[in-house]
Amino acid sequence: MARRPFSLSAYLALGRSRSSRPLPAPPPRPRGPLVWLHAADATDARALAAIATRMRAQRSEITILATGACCETCVPAEDDEDVIAADLPAETAAETEAFAAHWRPEVGLWTGTALRPALLHKLHDSGTRLILLGASDAPWTTPAPGWMPDVAPATLALFHRAFTRNRAAQRQLRRLGLPDQRLIPAGPLTATEPPLECSDSLHEDMASALTGRPIWLAARLRGAEAEDIVRAHRRAVRLAHRLLLIISPADRAEAEAAERAAADSGLRLCRWEAGETPDETTQILLAEDSTDLGLWYRLSPIAFLGGSLVPGHGGENPMEAAAHGTALLYGPNVGRHLAAYSQLVEAGAARIVRDFDSLGTAVSQLVAPDQAAVMAHAGWDVVSQGAALADEVIELAFERIDAPDEAA
Repeated sequence: MARRPFSLSAYLALGRSRSSRPLPAPPPRPRGPLVWLHAADATDARALAAIATRMRAQRSEITILATGACCETCVPAEDDEDVIAADLPAETAAETEAFAAHWRPEVGLWTGTALRPALLHKLHDSGTRLILLGASDAPWTTPAPGWMPDVAPATLALFHRAFTRNRAAQRQLRRLGLPDQRLIPAGPLTATEPPLECSDSLHEDMASALTGRPIWLAARLRGAEAEDIVRAHRRAVRLAHRLLLIISPADRAEAEAAERAAADSGLRLCRWEAGETPDETTQILLAEDSTDLGLWYRLSPIAFLGGSLVPGHGGENPMEAAAHGTALLYGPNVGRHLAAYSQLVEAGAARIVRDFDSLGTAVSQLVAPDQAAVMAHAGWDVVSQGAALADEVIELAFERIDAPDEAA
């Protein structure tokens, strides 16, 4: 039986009765605006990290405070002074008050259904603008004891805006008391990636040299996948004789196996790092350095994403490729980015392959420009939707940072 809605007063009073643990002194709060990110899992953390990256690209004075799953995803290096990792305080009055008083974030971005009523209440009252992202229709939980009435509705009311995944989430939050003006339908929370850099002149030269040739790319390939990729290419070449495969290994350590597989295939190989350029007879182009990956994405209507045919890697973020307008193929081992792949598959932008045989068949089918274009357009729609969500969140954050005296 669902607990009846309740105000936060009894819950906060309960928090005041709990004893607090001795806490180490936190690092000093940096000067300037502070944005707090809290993610429930790694998938949400990657999405928040992407938003934070875009935010700091526009306002370098912003510091990021990361908690939850964001601690590992948002902090790239120990010496990065622009990102601070911290633990959430316990749900006691003393610890939540100390957290809110010390950090004083202007904005807080929260994901997940496990709410922290005392902490969110203290931050809201201290002026933090709280924004809920990726809200689903899953049950909301709090640390409140089972005998206490439900404090979730009162906690959700603290959020300035709630971005929802679907209509079911919209209806649920409406039933819990959030007014329509606070609810923003946004779709799934996505870790969107900006297109990689690429020299315009080099792109123009290569596009001219490869005019009329069907091309597909194996991006961020692992050495253990190279043989299957080359076998799939041999199969596809039987139906499209001018088909060119571009191999871009995940790093130089993986390039040796990729080069060996390409050389052993008997297909005509061009080594980009050796200063060679492809001509009409080239069948495989090997680019060991990922510096030019943005160029290869732009030239290739079809991209297979590495780290997915063999276990142990978890796949690569597919939004990177989708941002360049390519049809996506991938293997079954994409656990690290399963939500993103599922979103692209549902949109019709990505297709799973199980082995070299099914990969060769898929490449042969997508060589037809209209087939690849439909998938690429669907992927671009997903990326655009994610970028629009990020832009709206950033606008809300900057609105609060630029008007500190306004209500959160």
